[in-house]
Order: sequence, then C-alpha cells, then structure tokens
Amino acid sequence: MGLNDTWLALVQEQALEPDLPICDAHHHLWGKRNHHTAPRYLLPDFLADIDTGHNIVSTIYVDSNAMYRAEGPPAMAPVGEIEFANGVAAMSASGLYGKTRVAAGIVGHANMLLGNAVGDVLDAMIAAATNRFRGIRHSTTIDADDALPKHRDAPRAQLLLDKVFRAGIGELVQRGLIFEAHLWHPQLHELTDFARAFPDLTIVVNHCGGPLGIGRYKDMREEVMANWRRDLAELARCDNVMVKLGGVNMTIIGHDWHKRDRPPTSDELLAAAGDIIRYAIETFGTERAMFESNYPAERASCAYGPLWNFFKKVTANFSALDKARLYHDNATRIYKLGI
Repeated sequence: MGLNDTWLALVQEQALEPDLPICDAHHHLWGKRNHHTAPRYLLPDFLADIDTGHNIVSTIYVDSNAMYRAEGPPAMAPVGEIEFANGVAAMSASGLYGKTRVAAGIVGHANMLLGNAVGDVLDAMIAAATNRFRGIRHSTTIDADDALPKHRDAPRAQLLLDKVFRAGIGELVQRGLIFEAHLWHPQLHELTDFARAFPDLTIVVNHCGGPLGIGRYKDMREEVMANWRRDLAELARCDNVMVKLGGVNMTIIGHDWHKRDRPPTSDELLAAAGDIIRYAIETFGTERAMFESNYPAERASCAYGPLWNFFKKVTANFSALDKARLYHDNATRIYKLGI
C-alpha cells in the first residue's frame, strides 16, 4: 500500500448515496514509480482504496507510463502498458477480486509526434486489448515557469498546434479512438483550436482543464479562475469535447493538504474546490461531464471515500437522471463499456 496510509485513515466517512452506481472514469496503476505516497500501486492496492462503501462498478484505466516493453522498437514500448492493463482487467473480470470491473476501458499513450507512423502503434494496441482499448492520452502540460513540473510527453510548447502531432491525431480519428487531453489552463485556447480542427474526434479534457495554483500562479487565484472560466466556456462550445470532473485536490492546483496533521474531510474539499467542479458541470452540462478519482495521484491529498463524498455533496440537489449521467452513464457510453 501507500506510504501515507496511516495519515489517510485519520479521516473516516460513511459513504453518501451508497447505492449510486459509479464508473471511476480516471485512475492509474503502476509497478514502480518515484511517487511520494504510492511508489508501487497495483490492483490489490486500488481495491483496498476503493473499499469505502461507494458503489464503484467499473473503472477506466489511464496511461501511467507503466510496464512499457523493455525490448523492441521504442515507439512500440507503450504497447506493454496496454497488455498490462488488459491483464488487470481480465483478473478483475474473473470476479475473484470483487464486483468492480477494474480497467473495463483502457486509455494508453502513443507518441503523436510520430505523425502517420503512429498508426502501427495504435493497431498493435487494438490487437493487445481489442475489447477494452479505447484511446490515447498524450499529455501536453508545459509552462515557461520552471517551478511547474515537466511532463515526459511534452518536449516543447504548443504540441496541439503542431502539424506532425496533428497528423498522428488523424490516425486516431481513422480508428474511432478517443483523445485524452491533459493540459493546464493557459493552454485551453490551444485545445479549442485543436477541437475545432478535428470535429469527428472525441476529446476528453482531464482534471477540469487544469487550473494552476503554484509557481507564478500561486498568488493569482482570481485572475487564474477568471481566465480558466473564460477559456473553459469557449472550449465547451465544441460539441466533441467532454470534461472529467476531478484532479482538483492536487498540490499543483495550490493545495497543501499533505502538509496537515490530518487529511481533509469532504466538507473541506467542497469548500476548497467545489466551485471548480460546479462551474465545469454548468459549462459542459450533465451530458458531457464525468467524475474521476485520479487515484493514486489524488491519494497524496485525500482519501478515496471522502473524495467521492465531496463530489456527491456538489451534486446533492441534482436529479436522479443527472446523477446517473455524471457518475456512470456518460463514462460507460463514451468508453463503450456495455456495463
């Protein structure tokens, strides 16, 4: 398990609306990672975390740079992660590990800067998990501020506008695959241009569009929120874009939950980030949004149970139909789970 288990256990909450079916639309697994709370996070670790009383019926596995192939062409290395995730999904589908169908949908990584040549990689991924592979995440998070972390997939700025990158995206479109957009709020206008250039591509923007709160953005919350709201609203005008509701408790957003003696309660999470979730839902509507845990990345800040209680407090007054869409139906529809 993780290195902060004792800390996370200090806050226990009874699950709200325990019968509400949930498809956790975004989580990770890995065998070895330089992560300050979960250096090793595999199926048993995830199952222990989600055992909170919430009705997690299925999950979407998203690329983690995990289990890449050690041999063969470098471009094909990420196929190993699809094979790994599909193996986890097969274990889960056996029923021996409980009711939750973990990794029922799989999103991997392929280098879009390969251009048209990425088609061979995508075909190998489809073959590796024909019934579960659904798309690609190529993270583009980058900023001129050195205080912000550098992502392995973003060697330079404005990748979403790059012609070779877009040629690779064309291979996704041809195969009916999804593009997961992991970026930060100053890049949202680039994603809007990108979305308009590929109207037939389903795009899922991660973590509410990544409003930043560290580095040069640390003391600029009002300005950051104003810019984020403006650009997210413009992005939402693109009907082919969905938004994942989550990822808003991380340190990069400006929270220092991990420095406290106790982890936050769901009420504290609501007070700190409820406005971000609410605006994302208002902007995209309940038919184009879905909740995600972003575990174990979010594990550094809060426990799994209070995290979902936080979400449920945001939607406490929503209709049963809207709740079904946000917590389960939109994700299972977009990722074609059939469950």
